[in-house]
Order: sequence, then C-alpha cells, then structure tokens
Amino acid sequence: MTEHTSTASARATAPAAGGDDVSLFTPAPGAAPMWRMVASQAGMELRVMLRHGEQFLLTMVIPVLLLVGFSLTSVLDVGEGPRVDALTPGVLALAVMSTSFTGLAIGTGFERRYGVLKRLGATPLSRFGLLAAKTLAVLGVQTIQVVVLCAVALALGWSPSLAPGSVLAAAVLVLLATAAFSSLALLMAGTLRAEATLAGANLVYVLMLGLGGVLFPTSSFPGPLEQAASVLPITALSSGLRAALAEGSLPGLGAFAVLAVWALVCGLLASRFFRWD
Repeated sequence: MTEHTSTASARATAPAAGGDDVSLFTPAPGAAPMWRMVASQAGMELRVMLRHGEQFLLTMVIPVLLLVGFSLTSVLDVGEGPRVDALTPGVLALAVMSTSFTGLAIGTGFERRYGVLKRLGATPLSRFGLLAAKTLAVLGVQTIQVVVLCAVALALGWSPSLAPGSVLAAAVLVLLATAAFSSLALLMAGTLRAEATLAGANLVYVLMLGLGGVLFPTSSFPGPLEQAASVLPITALSSGLRAALAEGSLPGLGAFAVLAVWALVCGLLASRFFRWD
C-alpha cells in the first residue's frame, strides 16, 4: 500500500516526458495577435469576394468590356494616339474603384444587415482590424484585376511607359486610392441601411464613371465642372495613372494629396462611426 502511494505521488510530481513541466499545459485563454486575426479575416474576405458572382461581374467583366469595346470602336473621342493607350489607365482606375468601393460597400452593408458583422463584433477583432482585413482582401482582388486588364490591353496593342519612376508612382496611387475607396465604402456600409448603401454605391459608381475622367480627360469639361471633378478620388487616380502610364511623366503632387486626404478623413470617420449592427 505504501509503495503504491509513493509511486502515484512520484508520477504526479514528475516532469512530463522530454523535461517539460506539467504546468506548461495549463490552458491560457486569450486573443490571438492582431496581425494573425487580420490575416485570417482577410483570407476569408478574399474567398467570399472571389465566389460572389455579382461582384465578379462588377469588378472584372464590365471593365474588360469597356476596354475592349471603346478600344475597337470610335464611338468615344479619346484624343490623339492609340485608343487603347488613352483608355487603359482610366479603366484600371475604374476597376480599382469597383472593387474597393462599390463591391465592398454593398457586400459589407448586407453583411451588417444579416448579422454577420454583429457576430464579428463579439470577437476581439476591432473596427481597425476589420478595415485592414477588408482592405487586404480588396488588394488581392485588385492584383487579379490588374493582371487580367493589362493582358487584355497588351493584346489590343497597349504600349505603356514602364520607366521605374512611372511604375512606382502608379503603384503608390493605386494603394492610396484603395485606402480612400475602402474607407469610404466602410463608412457608408457601417452607418447606412443596406438598401441605402446599395443605391448610394451604385449612384456614386455611375457618377464617377461619367465625371471622374475614366474614359476621357476632365479637361474637356467646362471650367467649374472641371474644378469640382478634380477633387474626386477617381479623378486623381485616373489622371495620375494616365500621366504615369500613357504620358510617361510623374503625376503631379495634387493627385497624391487628394487621395491621401480622402483616405485619412474617411478612414478616421469609418473607425469612429462604423456600427456592427
């Protein structure tokens, strides 16, 4: 009896195999690091966006149709030079906006309506973490968009300027525009009803398509309208991409400043007023 008790006591107090102390296996509940939560959420968001048929139509099919249709026909006056060279930068800007603003706003608005965001709000993921995860997912979709649109444009005879400075400026513009459009999308989706977000996002999409210099430069607009359009993020992006990729020159600082202000203001407002339900 004494020998059995001593053996059991020795087993209870002996270190685990490999020299590890038994106390190391004590449960230690807690939230994962923020970067890991953001990465996991971004992966889920990316899969959802790629599986959504309506968003695929908005983000891929419409930009490709616009690029091919207006490049092969002379319905729209795009100025001198090859049509595809003038159209491709604007269509790339439209693709960025369609993913980072229209698709994101509508998708997030209905996630909020159906209670998906309310359940996310019960997790340690913060508003900033959700914003960062959705922005990363948008960047993933945009990478696919850029590859597809550039391949189509090259097949149509596009000859972009590939100077290192121009390419770097174009990448910075896309990143700033993505932050600005994503913040504006989440601000709308987090404060308005889903139906209002749907209507508002589609209205903004149409207005920016016509007024944002996507298919033709805003220099053809009357003076007051041109000045008003110059402060739109889509105008800054399309004009900046046109300068970098079509003209081979560095975009003006105004384009970067407009996008940076939109990103900062909308990001702060979205972080402050976004509601989970």
